[in-house]
Amino acid sequence: MIPKKERVTRLEYCQYLLASQINYALTNYADHTEKFSHNMANRYLAGDEIRPLLIWENVKSEVCPTLHEFLVFDNTVIDKNFSHRIELARRQYSGNAHGVIKGIGVVTCV
Repeated sequence: MIPKKERVTRLEYCQYLLASQINYALTNYADHTEKFSHNMANRYLAGDEIRPLLIWENVKSEVCPTLHEFLVFDNTVIDKNFSHRIELARRQYSGNAHGVIKGIGVVTCV
């Protein structure tokens, strides 16, 4: 008997992102969990919005301010103009392309 799949939770998805050092794709997430399929994770991401305040509340105890260390954020749009089946690709402005393209927005924190 095939076990019934459960609903994706924010905690489980965020733990995956923290543990994954190389591949953050939904297909990789689905391949490494027995509980969730790619479509379940995709539906979760489409319906849930993780606000900056929520992220800050979860990491502020780990940040130790000093005069010699910095927290750097950078955003980019990964060009997916020729993709037709990537659900996360949306039309958005790309500074690199100097216009609106179909792509996936990524924010990096170092």
